[in-house]
Amino acid sequence: MSGSGSGSGSKDAGRAGRPKRTDARRNEKTLLDAAATVFVRSGVDAPVRDIATEAGVGVGTIYRHFPTRADLIIAVYRHQVEACAEAGPVLLESSATPHAALREWIGLFVDFLVTKHGLAGVLQSDNTGFDTLHAYFLDRLVPVCAELLAAAAASGEIRSDVEAYALMRGVGNLCIGADSDPRYDARLLAGLLVTGLRQPR
Repeated sequence: MSGSGSGSGSKDAGRAGRPKRTDARRNEKTLLDAAATVFVRSGVDAPVRDIATEAGVGVGTIYRHFPTRADLIIAVYRHQVEACAEAGPVLLESSATPHAALREWIGLFVDFLVTKHGLAGVLQSDNTGFDTLHAYFLDRLVPVCAELLAAAAASGEIRSDVEAYALMRGVGNLCIGADSDPRYDARLLAGLLVTGLRQPR
């Protein structure tokens, strides 16, 4: 009898714990989305109170999740990389053609690069927490780009000799300075680059 009660309590505790973990992940995502929005608008040196206001929480909540600004910046960076990585398979499944999926994904990639607003400078700081971010960025996004390229090549839409890293590097070069010149449209130029991959008909 007592063993049965103990088992039931354990199950109840397990059920009670799961929503908390889900809520914690959801709350952290809300904070990261808010921080990303503020970083785009005001740069990575924006006051924490602005991020708290955007997220609808107190400043203490931000510091409880991310004790230092470096912790927050790294988390936002990884969060945005993950969003970009997860978008690839979704676009491949939902777009009219693999080339259309590739074009849309490159647009998201451009948005990510252009809206870092000062992140590059922070990444060159002495903070050791940033050391592995570039490798993480490549490890997550190059395979996604490669999958999109392979699908578009297999469908006969684009040439098959383009490497994912080379394409991403080229797009990255097109994005240099785009955040400081409103007349420069990096998304448009990256779109032209992707169009240029098409096989001649």
